[in-house]
Amino acid sequence: MVAEGGADCIGSSGGKVSIRDASGRSIAESDRELRRPQDAVDALFDEFERLKLPRLDAVGHRIVHGGAKHVTPELVSPALLADLKNLIPFAPLHMPGGIEAIEAVAARHPQLPQVACFDTEFHRGMPERAERLPIPRELFDAGVRRYGFHGISYEYILRTLADDVPSRLIIAHLGNGASMAAVANGKPLDTTMGFTPAGGFMMGTRPGDLDPGVILHLLEQKGYDVKQLGDLVNLKSGLLGVSGLGSDVKTLLDAHSTNADAAMAIEMFCYQIRKTIGALAAALAGLDMLVFTGGIGEHAAAIRAEVCAGLAHLGVTIDAQRNNSNQDTISAADGRVRVRVIPTNENLMVARHTARLVFV
Repeated sequence: MVAEGGADCIGSSGGKVSIRDASGRSIAESDRELRRPQDAVDALFDEFERLKLPRLDAVGHRIVHGGAKHVTPELVSPALLADLKNLIPFAPLHMPGGIEAIEAVAARHPQLPQVACFDTEFHRGMPERAERLPIPRELFDAGVRRYGFHGISYEYILRTLADDVPSRLIIAHLGNGASMAAVANGKPLDTTMGFTPAGGFMMGTRPGDLDPGVILHLLEQKGYDVKQLGDLVNLKSGLLGVSGLGSDVKTLLDAHSTNADAAMAIEMFCYQIRKTIGALAAALAGLDMLVFTGGIGEHAAAIRAEVCAGLAHLGVTIDAQRNNSNQDTISAADGRVRVRVIPTNENLMVARHTARLVFV
């Protein structure tokens, strides 16, 4: 690696661009107006050129949805870009920004190869009983199915475990968006997110799975339109909706002793994670290893402790000292199930796929 960095607060006037060298030392930091993903791409390229960093050979992109057709990383082409635009209704919050970033790179450097890596790819090996939703077959054939997400993160965890992948594994990717995957003998068995990234258990601003009758009630009795429903299930629910305070777990943990709504949000979040681990363990017919990853999974010891406190019947017990110091292995010495904390690195997986397609 020569350098790494990013653009933060895209969509606001208070954007920031930062670049670090291979040792982690900051070599550039500036405030920029980043109204659109294109502004972020332009700002990053401006910094690369100002710093005289080596010329890029290729650009890789994490694309949230590949649909039923795109199941492996692909070189970006006009045909692929057209297909991705058709998938915008499947993930309207994520797909437009990803597409705009691809187009922004192409506008700046038309000859630069680009690779799209799909977050849905990992789950395409699931058995049909997990992939299908309990709706008529013609809808499944039309692409309405459980796709699953965070696949690039799950792929990285399996690569990191390498020869240590157990027969029955649950990976909990916990962040503002959160999901889990059950992995049997190194292969995807089931996952929590469904047709869109709004499904599964509760998240920062998303409710997870809802009784479909709630949606019908809001449409018929409360006069909600599609935009209001979209805002509800993507932006106003989950930890934010329950707490009324925010979606950041650290903020809620700091407030939970004095704020009953914050306490309830944390309690519900941990309860739903714990319940979901139990369901996936049933699908696996047992559990050998539980891995926490993602921003919350990697850093929120209190969340890990509360989740695991109710899983002793599955063989999950953790060592408080190891957990509080965020060690790699946090399971108790006598715990039957290994519990690990493994930082994910989706950017590295995208870089590996990009290099494989461009340079081979």
